Amino acid sequence: MPKPSLHHPDFPSVTPSSAQPQNLRMAERLNWLRAAVLGANDGIVSTAGLLLGVAGADASASTLLLTGVAGLVAGALSMAAGEYVSVSTQRDTEMAAIAHERRELATMPEAELQELAHLLQGKGLSPELALQAAKELSAHNALAAHAEIELGLSEQRYANPWQAAAASAIAFSAGALIPLLPAVLLGSHGMAPTVAAVLLALCTTGVVSAKLGQAPVAKATLRNVMGGSLAMAATYWIGTAVAAFGA
Repeated sequence: MPKPSLHHPDFPSVTPSSAQPQNLRMAERLNWLRAAVLGANDGIVSTAGLLLGVAGADASASTLLLTGVAGLVAGALSMAAGEYVSVSTQRDTEMAAIAHERRELATMPEAELQELAHLLQGKGLSPELALQAAKELSAHNALAAHAEIELGLSEQRYANPWQAAAASAIAFSAGALIPLLPAVLLGSHGMAPTVAAVLLALCTTGVVSAKLGQAPVAKATLRNVMGGSLAMAATYWIGTAVAAFGA
């Protein structure tokens, strides 16, 4: 009987260029894109809510400008800080998991080989082919094989907190500019164009997020628009109430 091989037609060959699976890289890209869309959506809704709140209190054009810019800067920095802390924690966790796997490979290589073979067998390989595959993968780079197959990680690609923070701040700022520009250019008369621009932007982010999540587009978009509309209506009502109470 011929010796099982990784070049079996039912098992794709493993080369250095495929050390990080295509689906893992695609998942990373989709996660980044989804985070960017959500960050922009947050910038749109929060800034629009601030502007409509002060507009409801009959604020001046200078107050609208100050409120919008302050909201943009504070929101972008807050998003960046939160994303930095979150991704730093993720990075630390990933590095700790890789370090733990490295120690296990050094202290009990045979047990780790059997574990890798078992994981490959769980993916549909026969016991003989799974063991042969585990041996060849381990001979090439045991740590990389365990990181990818067991942990779903890459030993050389960790989450970058600085990149995540910058992307989050940029996405939030881009979203915040949508309600800010018409409000600044037109003052208190720009509230109707601001609301129109916000609703159009929310429709766009709703469609994009639904496509990324493979969710029903109409339902996701309607939910996004209704949530943003509720936020704008609530802040505008609060602004008018505070102005009336203050008067």
